[in-house]
Amino acid sequence: MEKISRTKIVDLLKRTDFGATVNVKGWVRTRRGSKQVNFIALNDGSTINNVQIVVDLANFDEEMLKLITTGACLSVNGNLAESVGSGQAVEVLATGIEVLGACDNTYPLQKKGHSLEFLREVAHLRPRTNTFGAVFRIRHHMAIAIHQFFHDRGFFYFHTPIITASDCEGAGQMFQVTTMNLYDLKKDENGSIDYDNDFFGKQASLTVSGQLEGELAAMSLGSIYTFGPTFRAENSNTPRHLAEFWMIEPEVAFNEIEDNMQLAEDFIKYCIQWALDNCMDDIKFLNDMFDKELIERLKFVLSNGFVRLPYTEGVKILEEAVANGRKFEFPVYWGADLASEHERYLVEEHFKSPVILTDYPKEIKSFYMKQNEDGKTVRAMDVLFPKIGEIIGGSQREEDYEKLTRRAKEMGVPEKDIWWYLDTRRFGTAPHAGFGLGFERLLLFVTGMSNIRDVIPFPRTPRNADF
Repeated sequence: MEKISRTKIVDLLKRTDFGATVNVKGWVRTRRGSKQVNFIALNDGSTINNVQIVVDLANFDEEMLKLITTGACLSVNGNLAESVGSGQAVEVLATGIEVLGACDNTYPLQKKGHSLEFLREVAHLRPRTNTFGAVFRIRHHMAIAIHQFFHDRGFFYFHTPIITASDCEGAGQMFQVTTMNLYDLKKDENGSIDYDNDFFGKQASLTVSGQLEGELAAMSLGSIYTFGPTFRAENSNTPRHLAEFWMIEPEVAFNEIEDNMQLAEDFIKYCIQWALDNCMDDIKFLNDMFDKELIERLKFVLSNGFVRLPYTEGVKILEEAVANGRKFEFPVYWGADLASEHERYLVEEHFKSPVILTDYPKEIKSFYMKQNEDGKTVRAMDVLFPKIGEIIGGSQREEDYEKLTRRAKEMGVPEKDIWWYLDTRRFGTAPHAGFGLGFERLLLFVTGMSNIRDVIPFPRTPRNADF
């Protein structure tokens, strides 16, 4: 077969130079036709759309044609033609076909609908489906949008460690990193594990957040963001939790809580606008197949200012709803950590717009959040979205050395683990603020998928580390 340079299908579908000789490569989605002519739908992953290959069977070897089955990989030379069928503007009239990789009949993605649960069992193949091709192209675009947003605003991308000796959230749900034989752990005289012989000479874990290191960077570079994998050893089998996920965490020197809220709103709107501008084919497919309100919901967030609401006011609204007969699974009272159902009520039913909830009780928030003068609340903020609940969590950070040290002690965070963090409050402290956005939560919102396992290529959840 004559060697012609390949054209990606996404580019081919935009061409109008009919009669040109072209080459496309990709995987067979479907093959249909008569005894004279076959139509092959070919996809190379560059777009949700297939290109139709028209094959005059008389011109091709019968044995080679038998190898063209669903899933097979082909290289096709042919002439670009205006399509006579509906659905696509161009097609390729095949003059040469090479089977790069045959596909036997055990291929699990035959032409029929597959459940998302089944596709998780074949996660190594699911990117070849329309659904996951769309999701993973959107995932790429959201990563690009995030970097672009911060770069355009003078932020610096700062790489924080994956292996750490500090527990940022104080929750203790961390995966340990060790080279030791777990069946032969050395103990000291108190029965505690002795890490002297371990790789780092102390207990080390996978990070739950890059925030503490990000704050250090903000105290020198001014405006930074992190974007990397984080890990939670939380036994949560829910559609919203993963053991390994990606986080975006900006930290900005001299920002206070109001600046932080505005940054979060601008950031998330930018990402959604980027998706609508750059991923419309994929979003439209997901809208039509999974979530008929997806495009409407994305536009809804863009066209509404986010309501700023103190936690205390939010609790009052929820208590009134309960008094008026609204049933919630979890109780509502001042001091409660609001559940997703409460957050969604505020967003979807009460305000009908995204909500930024602020000034939470200090008991339910981390040690590093700036304390308000009432002694009861901290300058925390959660951005609440329709269908998701909390999508961003952040705060103004406590810059006062005495207050921070006291609060860490109250919450059982050992000073020996965070001495370096406390140092920034001794050496030229400054007001600063930041937030964390779970990348997969953003993707849930932008794709309309309902399970977080379906927006990351290889989900890590309790009892599941396959592929």
